Parts: sequence; structure tokens; C-alpha cells
Amino acid sequence: MLERRSAGVLLPIFSLPGPYGIGSLGKEARRFVDFLAQAGQSYWQILPLVPPGEGDSPYMSPSAFAGNPLLIDLEELRDLGLLTEGELEAAKWADPDRVNYPFLHETRVPLLKKAFARSEPLTADWPWLHAYTAFMARHDQYESAWQNWPSSLDAPDPEAEAFHTFLQVTFFRQWHALKAYANERGIALIGDMPIYVSADSAEVFCHPELFQLDEEFAPKAVAGVPPDTFSDMGQLWGNPLYDWEGQKEAVFAWWKARMEWAATLYDAVRIDHFRGFHTYWSLPADAEDARAGHWEKGPGQALVDFLRKEVPQLDYIAEDLGALDSDALDFIHHSGLPGMKVLVYAFDPEGESAYLPHNGIPNSIAYTGTHDTPTFVQWLFEEASPAERDFASSYLRLREDEGFGWGAIAGAWASPCRLAVTPFQD
Repeated sequence: MLERRSAGVLLPIFSLPGPYGIGSLGKEARRFVDFLAQAGQSYWQILPLVPPGEGDSPYMSPSAFAGNPLLIDLEELRDLGLLTEGELEAAKWADPDRVNYPFLHETRVPLLKKAFARSEPLTADWPWLHAYTAFMARHDQYESAWQNWPSSLDAPDPEAEAFHTFLQVTFFRQWHALKAYANERGIALIGDMPIYVSADSAEVFCHPELFQLDEEFAPKAVAGVPPDTFSDMGQLWGNPLYDWEGQKEAVFAWWKARMEWAATLYDAVRIDHFRGFHTYWSLPADAEDARAGHWEKGPGQALVDFLRKEVPQLDYIAEDLGALDSDALDFIHHSGLPGMKVLVYAFDPEGESAYLPHNGIPNSIAYTGTHDTPTFVQWLFEEASPAERDFASSYLRLREDEGFGWGAIAGAWASPCRLAVTPFQD
């Protein structure tokens, strides 16, 4: 991946323009690929493709494998005769610049059910698909988290299973066509892999043995991070934790399957919260905030080596941000995976930051910002201290006539890092 200097842009699929309340895998995605190719870029980095869960977040997904049906290109379904022009008109949202999840939750599933009713039966032999569609069919039936389902379950409704199969086969048919379009034009795709899944997910329902659960299948402990620069209270995520110690072989095999699937979708993948492989913050399941946690030992280099050996066709990126002690930093450094150098964290006037562009190392990726940060210009004028703003302006030689965002991009592009990426918003 980092054999030569190259550059790319981070843009979530849902941020693409479009009239239907959210970006899609359709013509605007191809238009963006064309823009990247014409601009001499080599990579398109996205956010997770999995269905969003609690809070409409893909980092709390009901599946580690499935695709997000909200991103399906409706106009292709029209072209296939599965939707009418009038139905597309009714799916339009007045403000094309904002994702509208309440509108989508109300209108999109009924619309996709119309397309499903007009389609031929679809099938696929993906290892995870049947378990996921059966889980979602029951989720539709009981309308609650699986922990609240009756102890004696009815067989899932075949029609509901077929509908969810239709959604997944359609989504991934469109995704693979988009990936081929990008790769043919010299654009490689960087995916984003959340380290955890939701407690209300097909994985926890079908494979509870992989997680730290009690006899009632409730989490014994949950994930988060301790207090840091983002929050004095830390972050209480609430995801169930893997049973790295008691079920190491089974959890490793599950991660192998996950990466093998990712290798069919992306050219490289960013592993979110990579430091959790070294040590992870474990919180009591009833904790009120993240201060109540403690560090537990993760699988470490053994998992990294295992995945690189078993799934060598996929390039890996370590999301190595946040508060890291010397042991975690040493683990990331010796993992062999490229880490991230982010400009909005670089300009502390009190000390020499490793994120300053000239301190970048070849086996790393320079970012002006990420999906977790403000844009560089927002940081510069709304969050940076006067001393940070002066330092950044002097170091990057920022000029209003050039554009402060462009100055930040130039700084990232000039670093020794072999790959530089900017969020499209910058």
C-alpha cells in the first residue's frame, strides 16, 4: 500500500449528494470516482458500510458483515423496473445537503419492499448471510432487541428472510460494481472496520460464546475509553467485549472470517480503535460513565500476525489516536501497520508533536483531520487556542487568499508520510 507516495480523500458514502435523503452507491458515487481520478488521487476512504444501529451509528451495528440498505441506489432499481418514477419522486427529500434519518426510517423500507415484491428471488452463498437474515426477520417480528425475545422462538418468516436477502444481494451487487469502476480508474478503496459490534447484533445472538456474557446473555462488561482530551468523563460505548482469554481460538477464527469478507469489499481497511488489540478499557455493565473502568490485556501482536498471514491480500491501517501509554505506542510501532498523523492535533506550542508534518514517517498516513474531528478550518478558528492558531499559521504559512483548508492540505501532502488523506470537508 505504501510502496510509493500517493494521496486520497475521505468521504462517507452517505455524504454524497443526492435527492433521496442520503448519499448512495449510484451515479454520484461514480462522479466522485471520476473527480478523484482527474485530481490525481489514488485512494477513496469511506466510513463503515454496515447497517447503522443505535443513534444511527455504524459503530453500533447489528452486523459486522451486512451492508447498509439505506445506501442502495434507487435509480438503478427504477432502471430495472422494480420502482416507478412516481415512487422515486415520493422518496425525495427537500434538503439535499443533509441526511434525514427519521425520514429514511419512515419511508425507505416500505419503498424497498415494493422493489422486492417485483423482483425475482435472489440468493447468495456468503457464510454469514443466512444467520443475519434470520436474525433480522425475527427482529422485524418482535420489534425489540434480541435479549427481550421469548425463550422459545418461532421459525423466522420466510418472506421476511427473503426480503433481507434481497437487500443484501442488491447492496453488494451495487457495491462490487462501484468498486470495479473505481479500481479500473486507478482508485483503491479504504474501508473502515469498527472494532466492536452492538449487543443487539446477529454476531452476539448467533455466537454468544465469543463475548464476555453472563448466563442470561447480558454483557458482563462493556467497552469504552477512559477520560481523555475528548471528554473528562471518558466515553462509555456499551459494546460487549470479546472473550480473548477464554475463547481465543474461536475469536481469532471469527476475525479471520471478518477480514476475508472485508478483502472482497476493499483494497485496504482501517481498524478502528486498534489499541484495543493491545489493551482495552473494560467497564462494569451498569457503569454510569467511563471513569469506572480498567485496562485489560488484549490479544496483542499474535492477532495482528495471524490476520496478516491468513488474509495477506488486504492492507491494514491502525487507527492509533487517543491517549496512548508507552506500551501501547510500542505495540503499534512494532505491529508493522501504518498509523495516522492528524494535523488538528499537531500544533501544541509547548512541545514537539509527532503529528507535525516534518515528523511523519514513511510507514504512516498524514490526515488534515478525521471523521471524529472538526474540519481544519473549524479547528483553527473555533477550537484552537491563540497560541495554537499562531503556530499553525506560521508553520503552514496559511494565507487567506489561498484558503486555510488548502494550506493544511499542502502541509499534509508535504510530509514524509507515503500517503496523505484529507476529508472532503477540508
